[in-house]
Amino acid sequence: MTLPAVLPARTSPVGDAYARLTEVFPGLRVDELQDGQTPPLGGGWVGADDLASGGPALDAFLAWDNAQVLRDHGRQARPDVVAGFGLHRYTWPACLLITVPWFLHRRVPRLSAADVAFQRALGRMTVRVRGFACLPGDPAAELPGARVVPDEEALRAEVRAAVAEHVEPLLDGFGPRMRRGKRALWGMATDDVVEGLWYIAHLLGEEQRAIAELEQLLPGTTGPYVGSAGFRELTGPGGKRLPTRDRASCCFFYTLSPEDTCATCPRTCDAERVRRLQQSG
Repeated sequence: MTLPAVLPARTSPVGDAYARLTEVFPGLRVDELQDGQTPPLGGGWVGADDLASGGPALDAFLAWDNAQVLRDHGRQARPDVVAGFGLHRYTWPACLLITVPWFLHRRVPRLSAADVAFQRALGRMTVRVRGFACLPGDPAAELPGARVVPDEEALRAEVRAAVAEHVEPLLDGFGPRMRRGKRALWGMATDDVVEGLWYIAHLLGEEQRAIAELEQLLPGTTGPYVGSAGFRELTGPGGKRLPTRDRASCCFFYTLSPEDTCATCPRTCDAERVRRLQQSG
């Protein structure tokens, strides 16, 4: 974690974090909208608030997932499974908009659904940051929209609240198509918070710090999130320690390819997890 010593008067509190995110993960580029700029329209762009409305914009968004399943698997997925894929493909990057600035610079932006637009084919998002939380002593505390909180636990509470504020309308929009209750939907959101930052931290070379911080962020007692961060260690050949986790939810990918479960799926046994981790390592 690093904090810049000096911030220009009109700089962004999250711009450096988003730039670093794109540097290690070129599949996602985040642009901030300035005063007077409007979110992009057309050309595959969709506002998060339009997805949350559950109407034609969501129909078009899920049509992409449906076409991808047909192209890659040659079969039709259940509508609820397609909706689950679509929700994950939005919430995974959307959660990074909040967790990466927290992880890198201890700044937590608040982003309503109306403040984010997504172009999935290009891997681009636009955001409008109207306010953010930070710690005492952060130079960004002098910027407009800053709110200083007293300590790390208060900042973790800001992360949980910011993610919930952004994600809950999306769960309401996707939920009727997914045939799952609130707890299952929040389980999916919990998994996307954890697995998104875990992945990016691995690219940053800070996997162990991310695991420790995610365990503090989601200790298992913080509703509406479901369960804890879920990390545990396996032992590989030669006593090598291999990190894994158990998901709080299921993506139902097995309904398309029963033999190809996710590495963190409860259906994947520990021996298979060790085999895959050894191959990827």
